[in-house]
Amino acid sequence: MTMPQLDAAQQAKLQLMQDMEIEMMSDLYNRMTQACHKKCIPPKYADAELGKGESVCLDRCVAKYLEIHERIGKKLTAMSSQDEDLKKKMGV
Repeated sequence: MTMPQLDAAQQAKLQLMQDMEIEMMSDLYNRMTQACHKKCIPPKYADAELGKGESVCLDRCVAKYLEIHERIGKKLTAMSSQDEDLKKKMGV
């Protein structure tokens, strides 16, 4: 099965979307790292390795952060879909 060839405009749009996705994921990772580090690891390191409590805190923090990110994404997608449906009904 072969993929149809994309014209230059489609390729540019696809590249822009890919770049935006990478930027958004990098931003998510950086924010999550900063927030969970601040919450779970004391400013003065007592040990070079993470303690059990720190590891558990980080695991929970990351899981919650990603869960919320997914919920927000679903909500925004639903709102966008409703907006598109409304525009179609109004003939815009």
